[in-house]
Amino acid sequence: MTLTISPASPLDPEASALLDASQLLMRTLYKPEENNFLSHEALCAPSIRFFLAREGDLALGCGALQIKAGYGEVKSFFVSEAARGKGVGTALLHHIEATARDEGLSVLKLETGDALAAACRLYEANGFARCGVFGDYEDNGVSVFMTKDLVTAEA
Repeated sequence: MTLTISPASPLDPEASALLDASQLLMRTLYKPEENNFLSHEALCAPSIRFFLAREGDLALGCGALQIKAGYGEVKSFFVSEAARGKGVGTALLHHIEATARDEGLSVLKLETGDALAAACRLYEANGFARCGVFGDYEDNGVSVFMTKDLVTAEA
């Protein structure tokens, strides 16, 4: 599999289709007040770098880096069901980490859900560790918060 990861617009049809699938999954697993995903339009903000992972013309996954004060946050991370277990998630995560380093960020954080065990395993396998609540999030009983120090990860 030849995978390419490149910047994209969340409003492009292939990106929107992945985001729609991700958001549908979140809506089936969690109550509205437990969902923290950003709208497609919000992902177009200047502080966000949005990426698509493709094999040829087929979009397999997406993810974003939101630049915050003092850290970066992984947002809207999703790999299509057909592409799971093929390294797409790891490649996309590494691309987001490299982008964060290029942006001068030393820490990456993320929020995911407790029902997303495979996602939690992916993040942990790539050096993320569980942490406490950060930013504007609340401890809602289902969110899992993780962090990765990009400085020590380089060493």
